[in-house]
Amino acid sequence: MTEATRRPPGTPCWVSLMVHGLDATQEFYQALFGWEFVPGPEQLGPYVRALLGGKEVAGIGRLPVDRHLRIAWTPYLATENADETAEGVRACGGTVAVGPLDAGEAGRMAICSDPTGAVFGVWQAEAHHGTATAGPPGTPVWNELLTYETSIGKFYRTVFGFELEPVDSPGNDYATLFVDGAPVASLHGVGDALPRDRGPHWMTYFEVADVDAAARLVVELGGRVLSPPRDGTAGRLALVADPEGAVFTLVRSGGR
Repeated sequence: MTEATRRPPGTPCWVSLMVHGLDATQEFYQALFGWEFVPGPEQLGPYVRALLGGKEVAGIGRLPVDRHLRIAWTPYLATENADETAEGVRACGGTVAVGPLDAGEAGRMAICSDPTGAVFGVWQAEAHHGTATAGPPGTPVWNELLTYETSIGKFYRTVFGFELEPVDSPGNDYATLFVDGAPVASLHGVGDALPRDRGPHWMTYFEVADVDAAARLVVELGGRVLSPPRDGTAGRLALVADPEGAVFTLVRSGGR
C-alpha cells in the first residue's frame, strides 16, 4: 500500500477522467469500485474526487456541453515546476493543451501530449499530493503507454528524467520507466496494432479482488468488455470500457 506524499518528479501521482454525464459516471464507479465522492477544484468545471476508505484515489470532472473530446482516463506525472515541465514538453516536440494553471490551493497543473499524441497530465503538488493509497481493490496501481514504438521513451526521459530500461521479451517491444531506481510505468510498442479510434494512449490499471466478477459487473452497469479476462505477466487482466467509452484495465496483480 502506498500513502500519499509529494512524489519525485516523473512519478505517476493521480488519474483523472473528464466525462459528459458526471452523475451517471459516479454511479458506475461507485458500484464497480466502491468509491465515494467529495467536491474538488472547479477551475475546469464541476469536478469531484473519488474516495476509497476516506482516501483520495482519482478525480472525475464534467466536460462542457460543447466539448466533444475523447473520454479517457489521464495519468498525471509529478513535477516540481509545472511551467518548466510544460516548456520542456514543447521543446521536445510535445503539445500543451491546457495550462499551466492553478487548481485552487491543491496545486498547479497542465494537460499535455507527447509527439505521438498520447495525452498525460502534469501535476505540481501543493495541498493535494495525489492518490492517497494504491494497492487495495478499487485503486489505480499502474500506468502503461500503448504506442507505436518504445523509442518515444526518449521524450519522457528528456522531459521527466526517467531511467528507461528495455524489457527482454523476444518479439515484443516493451520498456519500463524508473524513478530513483523504482519502476513507475511501462511502455508497450504495438505498431499498427494500435486501435485506430484511440491511437497512442496511456492506460490505467485498477486493482480488483476478482477480475472475472468485476468484468461481469462492468457489463451489468452498462459498460463493455473489450478483452475478456486472461492471465498475464502482471496478473489476471481484463480490458474494459465504462458507459461513456473510457477504456481501462482491471487487474488482480497478486502484489505488484
